[in-house]
Amino acid sequence: MADTRNYHEQTRIDQTIRLREVLKSLPPFAKDYFRAIEPKSSAKTRINYAYDVRIFFHFLMENNPVYKNYSIEQFRVDDLEKLEPVDIEEYMEYLKVYERENELITNGEKGLSRKMSALRSFYNYYYKHQIITKNPTLLVDMPKLHDKAIIRLDTDEVALLLDFVENCGSQLSGQALTYYNKTRDRDLAILTLLLGTGIRVSECVGLDISDVDFKNNGITVTRKGGNQMTVYFGDEVADALSAYIEGSRKSVAPLSGHENALFLSTQKRRMGIQAIENMVKKYARQVTPNKKITPHKLRSTYGTTLYKETGDIYLVADVLGHKDVNTTKKHYAAIDEDRRRRAASAVKLREC
Repeated sequence: MADTRNYHEQTRIDQTIRLREVLKSLPPFAKDYFRAIEPKSSAKTRINYAYDVRIFFHFLMENNPVYKNYSIEQFRVDDLEKLEPVDIEEYMEYLKVYERENELITNGEKGLSRKMSALRSFYNYYYKHQIITKNPTLLVDMPKLHDKAIIRLDTDEVALLLDFVENCGSQLSGQALTYYNKTRDRDLAILTLLLGTGIRVSECVGLDISDVDFKNNGITVTRKGGNQMTVYFGDEVADALSAYIEGSRKSVAPLSGHENALFLSTQKRRMGIQAIENMVKKYARQVTPNKKITPHKLRSTYGTTLYKETGDIYLVADVLGHKDVNTTKKHYAAIDEDRRRRAASAVKLREC
């Protein structure tokens, strides 16, 4: 009997299996926490939390004299309440730079904040359920996240990027030109789709050919949490997708299990997230070398343009799939760059 699982179903299965493997490397009692958060979190989130919590127990075994001779299986839930706030502070300091399997690992503000949030969530479960009576993470200030300038493409840079992808073959020769000719229409379709709809790269890799509806100019995407939504696109996206689907995509015979995938690699498999990220960076470096452009930056570019054109923050939130409109407001309703530039000439230091 043929396997009829689609990409998203198979991804959930793979992530569930992976989570079970990671849980084997945690104390036995940790399974209760991950079982409890299952209804309100994705498998990917739980995997990331499991890795983060595992770092905490490794820290204790490596740095805390009480647990120097412990193995991971020896930890019991009451060990959590034996720790003091200073132990949590020492862990937070440790996270900034530590070594794991002969590799030096560093965490900036964002990584530090996520790992500490994972630990606090872990503690909170046992504290709220009165399994432990002390929660030292509540007595430690969480890392402060400073706002960073949002990097996005300007309107002229969007045009430059698409023009470059469309025409840069004239600058290539040999194997580079052969590879470019094979992937040109695909890469142009992906970049046009990301810039014209603002979908996530994870949503892009999950697209099947059947998800594209040219009659209504829409694609069916599977959002975070598994919800499906139709995202509509304009004529430029339609033209790029049509050229790819009717051209190079139609001429490829995909490997078994990848027949439905919209975007295929040169190995005739569904493209992965890393492959699209590398492709975006490759082209963007040539056009905007001073900006580190990723697929997420293309999503920010779309959101900014849509907000400037409509002024409707709720529409932007809906199209981007944000569950909390405050997330959208933070990124797209702040003072924009054009207003900041006008501010530069608004104050006169000397009268002419």
